Amino acid sequence: MSHYAKVVNNIVTSVIVAEQDFINTYDDGVPGQWIQTSYNTRGGIHYQPNTSIPSDDQSKALRKNYAGIGYSYDSERDAFIPPKPYNSWILDEDTCLWISPIPNPSDGKQYRWDEASLSWIEMTEN
Repeated sequence: MSHYAKVVNNIVTSVIVAEQDFINTYDDGVPGQWIQTSYNTRGGIHYQPNTSIPSDDQSKALRKNYAGIGYSYDSERDAFIPPKPYNSWILDEDTCLWISPIPNPSDGKQYRWDEASLSWIEMTEN
């Protein structure tokens, strides 16, 4: 079985697990199309199931990212793109993921993005 995303006006409205034969004959009465997506694909890389280890067979990487409800489907890129989290973030053309205009600090601390100041703010425990 495979995962399929229902795309209506370039927006993912649902994701199901089904056989191709079912997709070929299924009519839910909603205009749109079913597009296969890969549960193990993130940022254009296919990973071994339930790991962060890239698969040896990258031909399994489908459409840059696993589709989610609310994601957009870009037919020119043949990619699923998550919703833009902040106005200042920029689409990475290689991964079709959004990146902050300033890299997230890599000092092991937890941060959150602050759109008003366009900066990362350290999260503190209260």
